[in-house]
Amino acid sequence: MVQIETTFGNITIILYNDTKLHKENFIKLVREGYYDGLLFHRVIPDFMIQTGDSDSKTAVPGQALGSGGPAYTIPAEFFPSYFHKRGAVAAARMADNVNPEKASSASQFYIVQGTVCTRSLLSTLERTGKHLPFTEEQIKIYTSIGGTPQLDNFYTVFGEVTEGLDIVQKISMVLRDPRNRPITDIKIIKAYILE
Repeated sequence: MVQIETTFGNITIILYNDTKLHKENFIKLVREGYYDGLLFHRVIPDFMIQTGDSDSKTAVPGQALGSGGPAYTIPAEFFPSYFHKRGAVAAARMADNVNPEKASSASQFYIVQGTVCTRSLLSTLERTGKHLPFTEEQIKIYTSIGGTPQLDNFYTVFGEVTEGLDIVQKISMVLRDPRNRPITDIKIIKAYILE
């Protein structure tokens, strides 16, 4: 498990063993202190909060963020059992037109806040070919807890929040600029492995 201390409170996440490449990389960055002092540079209510841009550590107010980080990517690791339910932790990445393999950013990740979905929305995603058929478990979770099903099989989900979903909610609701950067900086004070 990883504890992320933020200026809004603590978020605890577990990392999935199946997404081995993402887990090992995330643990390495946490142990190196990479995330300490970084900002949540992109937050969207009812969608997600994002961090991991190394440029955010020294960013001035209003500076555009979102492209900083180590100069390597991680191959996509998609598993049907890991999907974008509320609290899912997933890797950000470059767009399909420059990244058709859907390789993940080395450091940037987001936590899903999402919304409760209707069966009709899930059916539409299936019909349009934008989603594989939903499992019964996915339908149950998306229609009760919520999430962002439109991101499934496009971004690697490699963990989930076990404590601190209220903190994710608070961060997602702050005032933000036109680029969805919070007007008042929200920092990761420290991230560390819970033994």
